[in-house]
Amino acid sequence: MYDYIVIGAGSAGCVLANRLSEDPACRVLLLEAGPRDTNPFIHMPAGLARLVNNRRINWNLETEPESALDHRRLWWPRGKVLGGSSSINAMCYVRGVPADYDGWEADGATGWGWDQVLPWFLQGERNSRGASALHGDAGPLSVSDLRHHNPLSAAFIAAAQEAGHPHNADFNGDQQLGVGLYQVTQREGARCSSADAYLRPARHRRNLTVLTGAQATALSFQGTTATGVHYRRGGHHLHAHAAVEVILSAGAIHSPHLLMLSGIGEADTLRCHGITPRVDLPGVGRNLQDHLDICTVVHTTPGVSYDRSSELRIAIDYFLRGHRGAGTSNLAEAGGFARSSLATDTRADIQFHFVPAMLDNHGRHRLPGEGYTLHACPLHPRSRGQLRLRDADARSAPRIHANYLGDADGHDLKMMLECARLSARVLQQPAFDRWRGAPVFPPHEALDDAALEAFIRAKAETIYHPVGTCAMGQHPEAVVDPTLRVHGIERLRVVDASVMPSLISGNTNAPTMMIAERAAYWIRTAAAG
Repeated sequence: MYDYIVIGAGSAGCVLANRLSEDPACRVLLLEAGPRDTNPFIHMPAGLARLVNNRRINWNLETEPESALDHRRLWWPRGKVLGGSSSINAMCYVRGVPADYDGWEADGATGWGWDQVLPWFLQGERNSRGASALHGDAGPLSVSDLRHHNPLSAAFIAAAQEAGHPHNADFNGDQQLGVGLYQVTQREGARCSSADAYLRPARHRRNLTVLTGAQATALSFQGTTATGVHYRRGGHHLHAHAAVEVILSAGAIHSPHLLMLSGIGEADTLRCHGITPRVDLPGVGRNLQDHLDICTVVHTTPGVSYDRSSELRIAIDYFLRGHRGAGTSNLAEAGGFARSSLATDTRADIQFHFVPAMLDNHGRHRLPGEGYTLHACPLHPRSRGQLRLRDADARSAPRIHANYLGDADGHDLKMMLECARLSARVLQQPAFDRWRGAPVFPPHEALDDAALEAFIRAKAETIYHPVGTCAMGQHPEAVVDPTLRVHGIERLRVVDASVMPSLISGNTNAPTMMIAERAAYWIRTAAAG
């Protein structure tokens, strides 16, 4: 018997496990389908390149064929390990901008405006630059400047300034627009995942039980009250009971999937799979949003990029010389935020990530030679996708219909074209003259609109920010209320990126941890009476 069961030990789940178990009288169970985070390449920042094909710690999902992207199935990596995707991501610490959260509140997520969420960002943050009105320095999550960056990253920053983008030393400061080096979730040159920041300090607590290799298969209920979870571990089918609440933190794909498997979703669809509906919530799995990304890749002179770097030298510098050198790189070292001619408000509508190496198909296809890559993605897509059940078996991944470029007015495609054009403009600046070789993707620099569109449809990929599939609010499609309680069910909350009503202006990991910090406070307050 436990008081709280948290399903999923990812970015949000580790936060919840820590905060809820701070009360020694609360018994907390944390379930994680994947293994412990013992792989050394998880903790070595540049090791993320070696994790790409590791299926043991990655759900290795893919979309259904995307009609606007040459009917390709896009690969969606999601963390399946303690720390979840915070254990395999590029560690960029980005919160978005106040208007993102004020927009949530205006759309019905009462109490989620910027003034309400900022204190929870600050509570979690331990920024190496110290405390300020916009940064915390006493939280569990270490945020720091990169110990090492490649000369090509400096060239990108200089080139972007030549193209008219201002320099910005802090994307989480007073102004997001501009280019610079990202701050990263690292501590003394090592990755600081949610497992490192929140779970590891709490593992000694006797009231916290962490089970890895435990995949939830369905929630249990008494009427419309959640009472626990069924899960599979080591070939056994088991059940755990929660006396106070069940908290679903399995992420934007698996949280709605488990709700549907448990009879919470669109009733007619559930019946088609032989699942008896418990609550008819048609919004479960809908409102899927993601940042679609296009990469411009260029060859460079030998010896500067990371493409052919000596792995032995990197390992020696990192493991034997106190976390130094290229091993501390998050690879996506530099980047920035731009406001295009298509922007509809004051926010940036394009984000850049610059990588001093050539990337094709998420780095899974190694290209010959050496080069550099500029990612660009529209920040506020209008297309909406959905998740659908494949069958009633929890071991079967849901069908992911991302519906990229599917908006009726074609705005998302126009934004992707703008991303490709802005990328080309930056990479053509004099700061790259010393380094620039032949173009790789697109293969020719001067493309007309039709050729550029064909390039986007053939090469665009996710940049790993799915949200929205259990959206909060009070509208008919909302799945949870503003305190993250599932509509129509008692003692059940969803706490992860799936509750975001819309994408924020940037990477989604930091906002996910903020959501969990806030939810933990509400849960403990409710229990206290």
